[in-house]
Amino acid sequence: MAAHGDWKIPASVQPKPGDYGYDLDRALSAVVSLSTRVPPEAFTAETLGTERAGNGVLIREDGLVLTVGYLIMEADTVWLTTHDGRSVPGHVVGFDVASGFGLVQALGDLALPALRIGRSAGLKPGDRAVLAGAGGRGRSVAAQVIGRQEFAGYWEYVLDEALFTAPSHPHWGGTALIGEGGELVGIGSLQLQQGGAAGNRPINLVVPIDLLPPILDDLATRGRPTRPPRPWLGVYATETDDGIAVMGLADDGPAEAGDLRVGDLVEAVAGEPVGDLADFFRRVWALGEAGVRVPLTVRRDGRLIHLSVVSGDRERYLMSPQLH
Repeated sequence: MAAHGDWKIPASVQPKPGDYGYDLDRALSAVVSLSTRVPPEAFTAETLGTERAGNGVLIREDGLVLTVGYLIMEADTVWLTTHDGRSVPGHVVGFDVASGFGLVQALGDLALPALRIGRSAGLKPGDRAVLAGAGGRGRSVAAQVIGRQEFAGYWEYVLDEALFTAPSHPHWGGTALIGEGGELVGIGSLQLQQGGAAGNRPINLVVPIDLLPPILDDLATRGRPTRPPRPWLGVYATETDDGIAVMGLADDGPAEAGDLRVGDLVEAVAGEPVGDLADFFRRVWALGEAGVRVPLTVRRDGRLIHLSVVSGDRERYLMSPQLH
């Protein structure tokens, strides 16, 4: 993920107020910078770090801030800083591992306008948008939607229809994707490379906002959605020419306990051959709730091996937010 530092966005790709039919500066002021600290003993400390920095967007006047979950996962200290330099403490309200959204509650008055939640369903390639970071126009990108398609992340994560935008924002985590009507249509999550005849170019992956309304009330009041937790293996996997390869295992996770090993090629789940990475994860999730036994067929050193992994609930491995 990107980190705070001496970065700036070229003037050529900064949004200009005259290009939009809404109050651009007012909309951008709803975006705050977010910094967190995570205890070194936290489950995600080694992979995501103990100090994280990014952005968040005020979605309710009472101080509720939406961001991307990896910035706040297991955090015990949260600070929010407004575009005019005021800092307010916050606390983690909750996060959703399925969508990737996270919520923070400001513990002081941010004195900012909230950004209205819009709809992402109608966005299509070619649509204009602003990918907004904390700090106004100089920390925001006049972007364009360049695609919407399935995305599978190696950490057992799938979006049915992720949004992709360009030019890339250099400090993408938790940025606000603002649609042509001045409403929030997504939250920035990743930077990826798009290949092509002209060579690779950096682009951003944005989590579509339509995933939020069905879970918002649960996240705000319970810290997690009420749906049953998905089975989690604790495996980091990637697509290779040889198939779905295990490239890492979560320490003390279900896959490690079930003797899955780095270098294994996953051939089948419950006897059904796997296609791509998303298919692998979906076949695991289709078996039931967290705790279900997951039969795996893997190729190891040229031999087929049958394993049985007792899945876990990913969130039970994490330090829970302290609800206030």
